[in-house]
This record gives sequence, structure tokens and C-alpha cells, in this order.
Amino acid sequence: MKWAIKCATEKKKKDFSKVEFFNYNEGLCVQCMHIGSYNDEPETIQRMNEFAQNNGYNIEITEKRYHHEIYLSDPRKADINKLKTVIRQPVKK
Repeated sequence: MKWAIKCATEKKKKDFSKVEFFNYNEGLCVQCMHIGSYNDEPETIQRMNEFAQNNGYNIEITEKRYHHEIYLSDPRKADINKLKTVIRQPVKK
């Protein structure tokens, strides 16, 4: 992994020395690729929650399991209507 940090530092000309890689076992989740403005995410999350409930699952947000987002687009460069974000909600049966 150190080679990845070194390559990123050289390519982007920024200091990534404090970056950490770790494994995280998320458990059971409902996941969606949201495409569009960050302001429109609540509607996507509501649809994800409805999907989970319609399939016998409940959202399980706790101190150890939480909603999170992975931003795939650079909002400084991408069209706001084409921003890509992976949204995950933890669920339980």
C-alpha cells in the first residue's frame, strides 16, 4: 500500500503520507449509485429505505453501523447533474 501513496503523491504533487488503508466489514447493507446533485440525495435515501422495508429489512443505524457515502466524482470538475456517489445504508432482517 505504501507504493500507492508514493505514486499518488508523485502524480498529484500533494502529500498523502497521512493516508491510512484499512479493512471495514460493513455487514448487510442496501447500496445505490446516486447520480446527480448532493441536494437530491435525500430522495434517493428515502427510496433505498423503502426498498429495504419492502423486502423485509429495517435500517440499522447505530454507533457501530452508520450511513455513509463514497464520492466518486470531483465536484470541482464534474457537471452537478452527473456527480456520482455510492450511498450505503446498513440493514438488518
